[in-house]
Amino acid sequence: MEKKTINTQKPSFMQAINISRKWCNEWEDELLSDEVLADRIAELLKTKNGIRGFFAYSLSDINCTLLDKKPFPLIYKLREGGDRIVDILIKNFIMSTAQVINHKREKNTNYENISCNISDRCLDLLTELDTKLVTAKVNDLFCNLDNMGNSFDHSIKYDEDQKSFIRNKINKIAH
Repeated sequence: MEKKTINTQKPSFMQAINISRKWCNEWEDELLSDEVLADRIAELLKTKNGIRGFFAYSLSDINCTLLDKKPFPLIYKLREGGDRIVDILIKNFIMSTAQVINHKREKNTNYENISCNISDRCLDLLTELDTKLVTAKVNDLFCNLDNMGNSFDHSIKYDEDQKSFIRNKINKIAH
């Protein structure tokens, strides 16, 4: 049997994606229990690349149902991750939600559906995490949305349609 642990304490972004894919596939095939998978993911989430890689894979791969099924041991580990987990989910939520509008304008239904799925998964997960943390981050989002944008340096700001769509979707957390 192949060793299932991470070979490095600091996986690269691509290693983290591949590790996440492997573990999620094993979980889907019922080769890993919810608890074992959650423990492994918790170890991966200790590094910046691990967090980025795990969420890059689990949010975007339509065939990965882990974040749709949300096993309790995983949710528990994500809650333990606190700020770092909420931050990346908020960032992915904002970016993917804004991209839904871009793809709709470009009439790219495939990408629009992918971005919508990522946005929905982020929103759904945020409702499962620490309410006070999420509320604080959402309030920051509302206050700073005018200064955010489609580029890493925020030089290209979100337009009014994107900001309105983001605000409308994030309001769903309150319900």
